[in-house]
This record gives sequence, structure tokens and C-alpha cells, in this order.
Amino acid sequence: MMILFFAAFPVQAQKRIFLPRTGLTPEDIAVIVNDDDPLSRQIAHYYQQARHIPETNMIHLRFASERSVMTPKEFKQLKATIDQLTPDHVQAYAVAWTTPYRVGCMSLTSALAFGFDRKYCAQKCEPTALNPYFNAQSLYPANDYKIRPAMMLAGTSFEQVKALIDRGIASDHSFPKGQAYLLSTSDKARNSRAMSFEKTAHDLVGVFSIQVFETDVLTDRQDILFYFTGLTEVPLLQTLGFLPGALADHLTSTGGMLTDSKQMSSLRWLEAGATASYGTVVEPCSYPQKFPSPLIAMFHYALGASAMEAYWKSVAWPGQGVFIGEPLAKPFAPSLREISPGQFELKIFSPRAGKLRIEESHSAAGPFKLFPPQQAIHRGENLFRFRFNEKTDGYLRLQWN
Repeated sequence: MMILFFAAFPVQAQKRIFLPRTGLTPEDIAVIVNDDDPLSRQIAHYYQQARHIPETNMIHLRFASERSVMTPKEFKQLKATIDQLTPDHVQAYAVAWTTPYRVGCMSLTSALAFGFDRKYCAQKCEPTALNPYFNAQSLYPANDYKIRPAMMLAGTSFEQVKALIDRGIASDHSFPKGQAYLLSTSDKARNSRAMSFEKTAHDLVGVFSIQVFETDVLTDRQDILFYFTGLTEVPLLQTLGFLPGALADHLTSTGGMLTDSKQMSSLRWLEAGATASYGTVVEPCSYPQKFPSPLIAMFHYALGASAMEAYWKSVAWPGQGVFIGEPLAKPFAPSLREISPGQFELKIFSPRAGKLRIEESHSAAGPFKLFPPQQAIHRGENLFRFRFNEKTDGYLRLQWN
């Protein structure tokens, strides 16, 4: 798709073209670091530098780290410090450690978001409290829901976490043309999401290439963007190639026990090349609501959300599940670049059809008036090219639904 406006256009005009917000930015993220953990300090420093996180968004704590579980009492004290040190504008957290990953009966990431609250736990096979952020359109969770989603920059070595961070950065605005693999397995207890796979493939036709397989094993694929399955152990991950920005997880009881699970740890996905994953830290039973919905995760990712937002919005009952990965990866965020003096190229990815609205104003404060005609946006990738006359048109605001 192409739209052309023929007019002279100086380089400075790029600052006069406003794109809509689609996801979190580095200014929205606070990084929580444990200064008593040398690896945590190393990860936090690298992430701050790589993602240009403001120094005011760095939250420093001190506590014993060589354990899987933190007590609710200890967490409450740390949470009070975190709340005190978090700038008001911050919307989410990046956690720069791997252990502890659990607070009592909750995951660390959910405890950070909701505070420790037993309504997000389950004594037996029971539902838990609903995530108010589930499938939400909100771009400001702290403002709109008074929660700050969290994701752990997890790994067993600095080299692993550095590679994870680098993959997340490499994915930004990359519009990867990979495959989504949805595996319906022979493990009936862990195959509860499979009932939604055909609907996912149907609803996202034209957005992603989706393959639904009835098999326990995926092997020798080098184009993985999404991989959702249900098994205690996922075989042959070493034969697979994950694209930067890939999301992948397995529905099983204790995949979120990152360092001491008797099942496959969710860390194995990151080590294999995925950019984000998820697993439960205590027995959740086979409720699909306690695990990511592939349809919802993929839909919000396609809107330009970050990996953290897409994953968090896809879990209805996340109290027992931990989110791990590079929070700010945004492979489908819109991209605007100058391809020649005065000529710009805009890439948009969308999970639904819509219209591109181009509005102009002589002032950055508006009022903005519609610049006809509106252009059609198709499902999937869209490309627009345009010229703009700064002297006569002033400012452009681009919007789409």
C-alpha cells in the first residue's frame, strides 16, 4: 500500500510527525536490582545502558537471593521500599534476577503487580482472582488499573541474559515473517489450550502464518515466532531456531519453578532463543485461564505491544505464574524512517482491517484537521510512503484503529 504527498520536506520535519503509542517505552520501565547479588547488578547495569532506562527508574534493594521462595512478610517490607522508590509515571517493572521467583503461594511478578494477596492463590484446584489487565486496551496499566506488570530478566549466567536482552532490542520494529506453531499433544492433562487453537488460526488469518499440529514434537524449524504446547518436557529445542521477539511456553504444573523444577523450566525456552516465556510456580491444575491465551497474546503483539504487555494481557488468572523475558521487545511497533530527503516510509502491522487517519495542524498543540482521503489498512503488514511540506502543513498526526 502506498500513499504519496508531493512537496518539499526538510529533515527536521520528522520531529513534526506524531505516531500513536502502541506499547511501553524505556521511560515507563523501572528496573529492580538486588545490590547483594553481583549477577543482578551486572544484568541491571547492562539493561539500563542497552535500553536507555533513566537513572531515576533504577530501584536498588538488598536481600538474600540464593533461594527460590521469599516469605510474604519479607516481601511486604521490600514492596514498601519499591513503592516508595518508584516514580509515579512508571507503568511496569523489569526484575534483574532469577531467584527468588516466588512469594509464598504467588509468583514474584504477580506479587509485584498486585501486592501479595491470597485471592491470587489456590489451595486446591480452584480459580483465582481475575487479572484486571486481561485483554485490556489500556496502554497505561499503572494509571488505569493501579497495577504494574513485571517481567524477570532471568537466566543462569550474564551471557544468557545479555543474549536475551540483545534479542529483544534486535526485534524492535523488525516485522518478522515467522511461523506460529500450536501443538496439540498427547498429554491430555496439559493439552487444555488445544481446544482454542483452531479458533486462533481462524481469527488471525492474514495476520500470522499459523500451523496447528497434533504432535508432541517439533523439530528442525528455523522460523519460530510463536510456539505454544502442553508437555512436562519439550523435546529437541536444540534443533529449533527462534526469531528475535519470539514468544514460547509449555502448559505444565511447575515450569515457572525456574531453577529447581522436576519438570522443564521455562528458562529452557529463553536458552533456546525465545525472547519471553511463562510458567507456573505452584500447582495450578489444568486451567487454561492460568496460562497464556495464544490468540490474545498474538493479537496484542500484532497491535505493537511489548512482549510484557502481550503476555500479561493474555493470562486471565496470573497469580501463580511468572513472566520471564525481555519486557520491551516490540517487533510489531510501527516504524517511521526517512528513505530520502523529504520522503518518509511508515510501516504498520495490524491484526484487523481499519483506516489510516492523517491529520494536519499548523501548531503542535492543534487543532488537527483530517487530511483526506483516509487510507485502508489491511490485516498484517502495511506500507505507506509520503512527502510533507513543513512550511505549509506544520505538523502531522497519524492515527489508526
